[in-house]
Amino acid sequence: MKSDDSLRLREALIDLLLAGKANSQDELRLHLAELGFETNQSKISRMLRQIGAVKSKNEQGATVYRLQREPAPPTTETPMSHLVLGVVFNQHHIIVKTSPGAAPLIARVLDHQDKVIDILGTLAGDDSVLVIPTDVTQTKEIAVSIKRLLMAEG
Repeated sequence: MKSDDSLRLREALIDLLLAGKANSQDELRLHLAELGFETNQSKISRMLRQIGAVKSKNEQGATVYRLQREPAPPTTETPMSHLVLGVVFNQHHIIVKTSPGAAPLIARVLDHQDKVIDILGTLAGDDSVLVIPTDVTQTKEIAVSIKRLLMAEG
């Protein structure tokens, strides 16, 4: 699977988890297949571990897969991709969505790479980072560079 395909699959899985409707890995596989992603249970299991998904009860009392409210503290072996949930952009700005509490760390990483990825700087909240590109005509390319930097599978 190509890197861009992996990122799209990861984003689709996160969207399904945020919706809180999948109660099994097979159900996640079926939902992903409906979205055009052909994958297997072992890859879904691995991805669920990578993004820190857990089984919990939803508002109706059904057990479903969800993203943890608080991430486990990162270890020295934890790749950055475990903290980054997605990267979105428009014509002028880029937003990096992170696990709760991870945004300041991610912003610092990006600020340290400002010349390499061509950004003016960042502003971090708790679970998102606003990234200001140096040149707004290059926003898409900068967003792709940020995805490659932060979401590379380890």
